Amino acid sequence: MPTNVFVTGEYLQKIAQWHVEDSSWKAKHVLELIERNRLSPRTIGDIGCGAGEVLRRLQLQMEPSCRFFGYDIAPAAIELSRAHENERLKFYQADMTQEPLAEFDLLLGLDVLEHQENYFSFLRAIKPLAPYKIFHQVLDLSVYSVLDGDGLTKRRRLLEDLHFFTKDTALQALRDENYEILDWFYAPRSIYRASKIKEKFRQLPRALCFAIHKDFAVRLLGGYTLFVLAR
Repeated sequence: MPTNVFVTGEYLQKIAQWHVEDSSWKAKHVLELIERNRLSPRTIGDIGCGAGEVLRRLQLQMEPSCRFFGYDIAPAAIELSRAHENERLKFYQADMTQEPLAEFDLLLGLDVLEHQENYFSFLRAIKPLAPYKIFHQVLDLSVYSVLDGDGLTKRRRLLEDLHFFTKDTALQALRDENYEILDWFYAPRSIYRASKIKEKFRQLPRALCFAIHKDFAVRLLGGYTLFVLAR
């Protein structure tokens, strides 16, 4: 079973910090969805929470009455997350969908669909856990990624991605499972990650194309991800 690398610890050997470097960026966009849709969650659950840094960042910026709960099946991820625990932030090594007390005002599913052998059954399983869900999905399928010969298979080998999405296929998967799409937006992941001047220069075509036509730019050049609020 491909996803066993998360449980065995092999994934942590490949991704040493479990994507902690992206956590502040993800938390920023999660907060953007919460604020612009005027949500006031008292409890937030994160399925596939990884090292727990997204929840830690959210706790620092949200109302002190809000409580946070992270779940992951990977022992190595939960071990990393334990350092962040406090009385309002808890982490559990468990399959959230099998936990009878797992019920929240808002559920986060950040970078999880691509790792599910059957993401439709996963979406059905998490639907009753919270009235509102925020998803983050990397949009790997683009003209650029398809023409880049080994690009998608590299992601498959390194990141254990089982599925690759466009904006339309990601949103349609949610609709197929009777989710109502309340809000969504693109986020410029590749541009955000470019730290050196040379890297930023290479991102200019993406940024310029995106300024002209967002959907076309993402389908052609990739480099963007999708944040979605659904219920």
